[in-house]
Amino acid sequence: MKKLPGAPFVARRGAELCLEGVPLDRLGADFGTPVFAYSGGAIAAALTAYQRALQGRRHLLCYAVKANSNLALLRRFATNGCGFDIVSGGELQRVLEAGATADRVVFSGVGKSRAEMVLALHSGVRCFNVESDSELSLLSDVAVAEGMTAAVSLRVNPDVDPRTHPYISTGLRGNKFGIAHDQAVATYRRAASMPGIRVAGIDCHIGSQITTIEPYLEALDRLLDLVEAVEREGIALHHLDLGGGLGIIYTDEEPPDPGVLIAAMLARIDQRGHGHREILVEPGRSLVGNAGVLVTTALVLKKGQERNFCVVDAAMNDLIRPALYDAWMAIEPCLLRSEPAATWDVVGPICESGDWLGRDRELAVREGDRLTVLSAGAYAMSMASNYNSRGRAAEVLVEGDRTTLIRRRETIDDLLAPERLG
Repeated sequence: MKKLPGAPFVARRGAELCLEGVPLDRLGADFGTPVFAYSGGAIAAALTAYQRALQGRRHLLCYAVKANSNLALLRRFATNGCGFDIVSGGELQRVLEAGATADRVVFSGVGKSRAEMVLALHSGVRCFNVESDSELSLLSDVAVAEGMTAAVSLRVNPDVDPRTHPYISTGLRGNKFGIAHDQAVATYRRAASMPGIRVAGIDCHIGSQITTIEPYLEALDRLLDLVEAVEREGIALHHLDLGGGLGIIYTDEEPPDPGVLIAAMLARIDQRGHGHREILVEPGRSLVGNAGVLVTTALVLKKGQERNFCVVDAAMNDLIRPALYDAWMAIEPCLLRSEPAATWDVVGPICESGDWLGRDRELAVREGDRLTVLSAGAYAMSMASNYNSRGRAAEVLVEGDRTTLIRRRETIDDLLAPERLG
């Protein structure tokens, strides 16, 4: 039997595909489809790998909320000692609603509004990761106007290739993110002299779905070069924010274990004499990606002249990664059939040719069968939309053989409620 992404929490028991102790065909029948389901055990195991690697170090592990912002998952991270990396005022309000405290939140993002800054200051966020001179000026003005001081960490763009998809590469000089490496010292000088600003640390995040250690170490060396240059200016940097972006297994990737990655980065930090600094890391996908699946039902089997189409009730509004990134995600039948497989494009019912979940898949499937898209815990529900006036899917948390509905399916009434006829 082939090993599935998300194993051992996703596995077959005979013909049945299960998430922990729950057959996914039954889960789809109980909750309807499309439905996202998340393994609590898989999330706990991924989190433990980071926590063990950081044990004994002064650190804050900040879950990247953009990966999956469901309140039930955020609460689990909060109760397990995590901080949070946010990129909007809405994400801040989510983590506070989930029971987190703002002093464990870092606020990233290239376009923070004045209103978001005011909200974050009054909430008491730990730090703003500032990404431009313009943002620094606005934050200073806002902090002074509010009679407060904003702790800042400059997000530095080290011009390092993370060797990932260009849409999720963030550390090259052509990307919109961060302050250019060769401008960072001057920006730190300016920050240190500005009213309402307190310099706290330095931040670097080079991308997402990174599957090798080398880009991290290259970026870290450039970051530590800057730390030394900034402190020669008499400006103290108390923490190093190493970002996140560690990849997961979708098909045949071989990303390093989080413990191996963290150990390599800590060793480099120690070698260069910076072991006394507090360490922040911002994982997202690697905590939740392989923990989640999307269960969907085959509606129509359509044999065309050139391709065969398995039309399912999940669509690009539920899972946009394939259409947006040309992403490959494993698709498995919930119940294996003994009959021969055929080659299918698994597509949704949305009125777009780009509405597909998987191409050229070998599946033994009949209309009414349920299929599961694996590794759907990150950047799936958090990127979902209501395109074609489709309600977003339900979400379920699985722990052992127990299932808990953590987000009900949206109805047409939910979609129409904010609108007015004029």
